[in-house]
Amino acid sequence: MKKILMIAMLLIGSVMMLQAQDKQAAIKFEKTVHNFGSFAETDAIQKCVFSFTNTGNAPLVINQAVASCGCTVPAYTKTPILPGEKGEIKVTYNGTGKFPGHFKKTITIRTNGEPEMIRLYIEGDMYDPAMLKDEKK
Repeated sequence: MKKILMIAMLLIGSVMMLQAQDKQAAIKFEKTVHNFGSFAETDAIQKCVFSFTNTGNAPLVINQAVASCGCTVPAYTKTPILPGEKGEIKVTYNGTGKFPGHFKKTITIRTNGEPEMIRLYIEGDMYDPAMLKDEKK
């Protein structure tokens, strides 16, 4: 009788552990690339929002959001995102003092979900309005 009870308890414990392992957060972004298009150097600060959903069955936590350079600053939802809920990452690009032209920056996101790491991209073309005046002459 003790053997049967012990086997039953081990079986129940194993099933419960398997069910606990099945619970995992999952992050799904609506888009992973944002193009600001063309904008003037006088309007050098550009902002965008990347929206995501926790498609998993456990709370999603964003552990880190790191940009590829100091001109790009990500701000993200710090509280856990429950399954089915939405969150967002706001990105500010500051081209002040940068050379005009095309840029492409990366924001690396690390989470407790699947995937653990994902990259977001922003890009655009900043132009010098003075150059346009010179071309019109």
